[in-house]
Amino acid sequence: MGSPLKTVGIDRGDKVTRLEAFVDASFAFALTLLVISVDAVPASVEELTVALKQIPTYVLSFNLIAQFWSTHARWSRWFGIDEEVSDRISLFLVLVLLIFVYPLKMVFSAFFHAISGGWLPASFTLQADTDLLLMFQVFAVGYGTMAMLVAMLFGRALRLADKLGLSALERLLARHHRSNWWVVAGFCGLSFLLATFMPPALQTGQWLGLPGYILFSLFVFQFVRWRVFKRQVARLPTG
Repeated sequence: MGSPLKTVGIDRGDKVTRLEAFVDASFAFALTLLVISVDAVPASVEELTVALKQIPTYVLSFNLIAQFWSTHARWSRWFGIDEEVSDRISLFLVLVLLIFVYPLKMVFSAFFHAISGGWLPASFTLQADTDLLLMFQVFAVGYGTMAMLVAMLFGRALRLADKLGLSALERLLARHHRSNWWVVAGFCGLSFLLATFMPPALQTGQWLGLPGYILFSLFVFQFVRWRVFKRQVARLPTG
């Protein structure tokens, strides 16, 4: 799925700024907070087994954080923007990330604990099933806020398009990513509303997972958007 991106051809961010280095270091630090045995090295086979059972939670958490990091890195590389507004957005992205990292791990831990029937361990204890709705709310706020910030970065590239001299392909690329991340934020908002206003009659059994199912449907939606984007790239004039 990466072929259209390779045709951008202009590496505007050819120098790593201090802010970009700071963002990279912050994402790396966030990933260290997710390691499967952060408190101590396992001292027995039993402890090792429990630690290894946290791998699915770590993998999903790692993937989500890496997605934001790689998107920010590509944005920096593609457009090379170094100005006050973009810097503030990037710093706020780091702030939300460091607040969001533990709730992220908790939500995925609860998810795997639930679907495995308790075989995979949870990193925290839910006092009631409805507590899961609160976790979905926290996840939606964190994930949605980060998505909005990334969308704002690509929006900033479009606002400065004439000054940067962006090509038609680069403008299309920026519009695609801006709208894509706004869609992610919209799905997070829908998930938050479902978790907040779900009728008591539905706060049981499989219905409890509805706010999470909404977010998983993003994968299908984004795949469709990517196909549309590739067709738009193919229609651009060459030369």
